[in-house]
Amino acid sequence: MVIRNDKNSSSNKRQKREKEMYRERGGGGGGGGGSKAAEMGHVVADRKRINEALDKHLERSSPSTSATTTTVTTARALNGKDHNRSSMFKTSDHHFKDAKCSDAVEESETDSEESDVSGSDGEDTSWISWFCNLRGNEFFCEIDDDYIQDDFNLCGLSSQVPYYDYALDLILDVESSHGDMFTEEQNELVESAAEMLYGLIHVRYILTTKGLAAMLEKYKNAEFGRCPRVYCCGQPCLPVGQSDVPRQSTVKIYCPKCEDIFTPRSRFQENIDGAYFGTTFPHLFLMTYGHLKPQKSSQSYVPRVFGFKVHKS
Repeated sequence: MVIRNDKNSSSNKRQKREKEMYRERGGGGGGGGGSKAAEMGHVVADRKRINEALDKHLERSSPSTSATTTTVTTARALNGKDHNRSSMFKTSDHHFKDAKCSDAVEESETDSEESDVSGSDGEDTSWISWFCNLRGNEFFCEIDDDYIQDDFNLCGLSSQVPYYDYALDLILDVESSHGDMFTEEQNELVESAAEMLYGLIHVRYILTTKGLAAMLEKYKNAEFGRCPRVYCCGQPCLPVGQSDVPRQSTVKIYCPKCEDIFTPRSRFQENIDGAYFGTTFPHLFLMTYGHLKPQKSSQSYVPRVFGFKVHKS
């Protein structure tokens, strides 16, 4: 395999297919008379379909007690043979909430959601840049290629992600001779695996100096949203996960002023895995940039009836 310099017809075809799939998962183009509720429902349904296909494929494979996983196993999985990763990917569907599509009135969306992709949509756009600009992926920062290419930074991930080698090639825009031989289902699985792999690399990257700096710029621009609590007065928030284990909970936003967590305002973002940001990030961020930590809010709402405080009993 070689780094792609010339975009031949087969790579263009594969790239087009990948981008079409991600556009569908990102809610599609921003036009027409379709309602935002219907558009959002399509995103959730497509994400769920791909995840179910991944789970179904893994359940068909026989589990193994061996802790050693090699790239040969990945190749066998692509040929329909057994592999030993199934025990690590069984999803508890009840932990993931489906977005409520039946609301009559949708809350106003953020400016970043006005289109599915912001920035260049040219052929020379890298997968990482393109993926991070998809609707719903605004919380992600762009990871340096050098970080991803360092095997030390990816230690242990090959045993957690199916189709690891192919997913990594997709992330790094590396030409693969097997891409055109995959079935539609296999392509969907590789794409879903690439998203998962990027998320698991992302949670490590944002704890590094460069990663914290990248997230700092987003925090300054309030790209993670603001606290919905009245007495926090629009305090910018930080993304956080309730678990470091994938597929246990969705991403939340942490308010450093009231020190509580909330569901993201955007219903596209609330379907992102919380493990892609982890439980450590916001607290390490505020320790690193201590001058940004606000004073804890002392105000609280007091229930009253006809002007008299309601007794707690």
